[in-house]
Amino acid sequence: MKILIVEDDKLLAKGIEFVLKRQDYKVTKAYTYEEGITCFEKESFDLALLDVNLRGKSGLDLCKAIRKTSDVPIIFITANDTEEDMIQGFDEGCDDYISKPFSMELLKRRVGAILKRVGKEKKDLFEEGPIQIDYQMKQVLVEGVSTRLTVTEYQLIEALTKNKGQVMTRQMLLEKLWDTKGKFVDENTLSVNIKRLRDKIEEDPKNPKWIHTVFGIGYTWGK
Repeated sequence: MKILIVEDDKLLAKGIEFVLKRQDYKVTKAYTYEEGITCFEKESFDLALLDVNLRGKSGLDLCKAIRKTSDVPIIFITANDTEEDMIQGFDEGCDDYISKPFSMELLKRRVGAILKRVGKEKKDLFEEGPIQIDYQMKQVLVEGVSTRLTVTEYQLIEALTKNKGQVMTRQMLLEKLWDTKGKFVDENTLSVNIKRLRDKIEEDPKNPKWIHTVFGIGYTWGK
């Protein structure tokens, strides 16, 4: 799982990175609001650790900006541990607080607990905008209404959403669309099913918001 640390104390950020990498997490560090936003624009994360007292724009500002596009769990790392400060953080959308100074063992436990919950949710459910997918039940809802998909259409939306943020090449998608006899689905059939899927889930299929074409390569989900 991928964790973003936004902490302007570079020594502390390096210490947290060291501890989390030993737990086999992939870690990205940033030291300012601007760097944190840039990281989120480039890739998706499973958890963000944000220092509240960043120089310039604060961690609260960063949390608010992240919440416009992502429901990633956020833990604030802060010396501001008054009730008023904590309430403000939760109002902006954080999931937990760790007050400075703290032990690395406590940090590991807090991170592990949230990622364990997130991992379970990711296995079974996906939700973005008006679209909800129950992977276990293989059910897709748009604006709360169940949408009937063919087996092939469902396989496509599952592959794209489970690999959100990545480009799925046409070859990768074709391999996921084998029929029961092991025969490849051809590229024309893939294109037809992408169009039908867009017609069912997109508000404006001609200007898709969710299933984007990466010309000459394949498709990707979302922004």
